[in-house]
Amino acid sequence: MCNSHRIAAPEALASGIIDAVARPAAAEDLIAAARAGIATHPGKRRLREGAVPADPPGAIEAAEAAVLRKRGARPNVKEAMRLVKLAASAPIDSALAEERAVFQNLRIAEDAFALRHLFFAERAASRVEGLAAAPRPLARVGLVGGGTMGQGIARALLGAGLEVLLAERDAAAADAACRAIRAAFEAAAQKGRITPEQARIRAALLHGTGALSDLAGCDLVIEAAFEDMAVKLAIFRELDAVMQPGAILATNTSYLDIDEIAAATGRPADVLGLHFFGPADVMKLLEIVRARSTSDTAMATGLALARRLGKQPVVARVAEGFIGNRIYAAYRRHAEFLVADGASPEEVDAAIEDFGFAMGPFKVADLSGLDIAWRMRQRLAGSRDPAARHVAIADRLCEAGRFGRKTGAGWYGYGSGQPTPDPFVADLIEATRREAAITPQHFSPAAIIDRLMAAIVNEAACVLHEGTAQRPGDVDVTLVNGYGFPRWRGGPFWWAAQQSRNSLAAALAGLAAAQGADFKAGPVKAALAALRG
Repeated sequence: MCNSHRIAAPEALASGIIDAVARPAAAEDLIAAARAGIATHPGKRRLREGAVPADPPGAIEAAEAAVLRKRGARPNVKEAMRLVKLAASAPIDSALAEERAVFQNLRIAEDAFALRHLFFAERAASRVEGLAAAPRPLARVGLVGGGTMGQGIARALLGAGLEVLLAERDAAAADAACRAIRAAFEAAAQKGRITPEQARIRAALLHGTGALSDLAGCDLVIEAAFEDMAVKLAIFRELDAVMQPGAILATNTSYLDIDEIAAATGRPADVLGLHFFGPADVMKLLEIVRARSTSDTAMATGLALARRLGKQPVVARVAEGFIGNRIYAAYRRHAEFLVADGASPEEVDAAIEDFGFAMGPFKVADLSGLDIAWRMRQRLAGSRDPAARHVAIADRLCEAGRFGRKTGAGWYGYGSGQPTPDPFVADLIEATRREAAITPQHFSPAAIIDRLMAAIVNEAACVLHEGTAQRPGDVDVTLVNGYGFPRWRGGPFWWAAQQSRNSLAAALAGLAAAQGADFKAGPVKAALAALRG
């Protein structure tokens, strides 16, 4: 009820919602099942006259706690749970009247408008204007790279019934990755998330190899290797030499120039980006990146794959970080400015989590690994404007070997397993402020939210204006489905459209002042006008 989840016929039968299931579902079978049901229960069975099923002690409370952990304490969630319980304690007519009254109030609440916006934006995001090509059929997918991301992509592909051939640097590495993937399916079956039969079928569809040439017969190859241009160019040149004509070549790069990757092949029309988010079998977003030469057929194939995997596709053009990472980089940069200017990482994370984000920027950095953004900053250092403001705290954490959770320390310490404020980080921040002659300021939670939301909205307007995103709703869909933006706020553009003109202008002015010489004002007004249509 809280997530509008549809249930299959067998589940509906088991719960008493329907009386019978006809197999096969031909007309005569349906008629026979209906007649059998009437014979078994000749009289009407009125729901209002039945007893409410009894639950074991504590079951309702446990279910409530689980829903609140997953969905949050939003008014619609709390009211849905209250009304379900009301059915067991109030006369049906009064309970129905209460349900109707609550519904009428909720449907005109801010959350409801935001969620309806996302409903339509998510459907629009899967469409490309003028795209009429048919997708190529996919049965066998090659995957280059069996690390954490590669394994997640493999699990997603296998879960959709696709045969997967995973290539690694040698046979031993490929075997190790395949064992890890099969073990994940076994663990999922033990926890009841999939059936043992599903685990067996998925494992049987997986094969490993230590030679890229073995991928020659695949319909699609997804490269998920180390985020280094030289590595990726070498892989694509070899794939180009061995793959059959018409095969689609995709890269999972998060930042790199796909036009350059495509140009390294003799088939640039067959090259595109398929940017998964980790864990790839869990996260819903899939950025489909159209390079300069990507054909309509390749794009249609990428969109068809997204649908088959149950992903939310968003189409992007080639740019540094595409849609999501480009915006997130600006958000993270201003979070670091706030820390340099007086806030603590814990204060920034707490404020943005109270706003509704699943996790604050510093906890996210520790979870994903500080070295990823560090490599990106190192790659771009030579082209950085000397006048641009740069906060070196994250660089110094990396130089100290603090890459986040995977090393046991990053912006936080993890001695207890949970993020804990670390004196090393506090001392490093203080030293950085002294070197830059910064007098620390106090930032309220509201001020932190204003700054970070302004950073997101301003950069999103630039992304839209430059054509990296097709429409404002695509940005909202990207941030909600891939970056933990609170769904009930509708996405950054939807949120901005609900703010007063003066408060948004003040937040953007504060953003410009904090960033300094290299600040680029995005056409926010034009973006919001486009959102409103």
